[in-house]
Amino acid sequence: MATTLTIEDVKNKIRAVKDFPKEGIIFRDITTGLKDAQTMRMMVDYLCDQYKDCKIDYIAGIESRGFIFGMPMAYKLNCGFIPIRKPNKLPAQTIKESYELEYGTDTIEIHADAIEQGANVLVVDDLLATGGTAKAACNLVRKAGGNLIGAAFLIELADLNGREKLENCGKIISMLKY
Repeated sequence: MATTLTIEDVKNKIRAVKDFPKEGIIFRDITTGLKDAQTMRMMVDYLCDQYKDCKIDYIAGIESRGFIFGMPMAYKLNCGFIPIRKPNKLPAQTIKESYELEYGTDTIEIHADAIEQGANVLVVDDLLATGGTAKAACNLVRKAGGNLIGAAFLIELADLNGREKLENCGKIISMLKY
């Protein structure tokens, strides 16, 4: 018989790696949670449950760990999946959105024909930190003609205030807050 996990049980499965990728950073490593079937199931189920009453046509997963959660969520919510990728990874015509980083800018893309006008889209990623990538993904969905339902994250680093950048991006949820 399967044991029911709590959010705290899931949080305890996430490994904290000090000084990665650089000194002073505590990296929240989800791989320790993903390798446990019950924990992985709880993660996906939790995220899906937050949107089960929403009409969602597409999950837009942000490269690369947004793919890990976005695909099973799309399957469970019976909707399509759209990859949001780094530049020059998609083979057909794309729409781009650039955003500010601490030192410079970065860009993400989707296929120009990925979203039908007015389709309901949920953006998914593993981590909400400063909110730059997530805000860019939300902007891409709108540029492509999608109706943004919200954005779902496994982890939110609350002290970095990324949620504030997503004020007009629909229903924003995160399972674990640090």
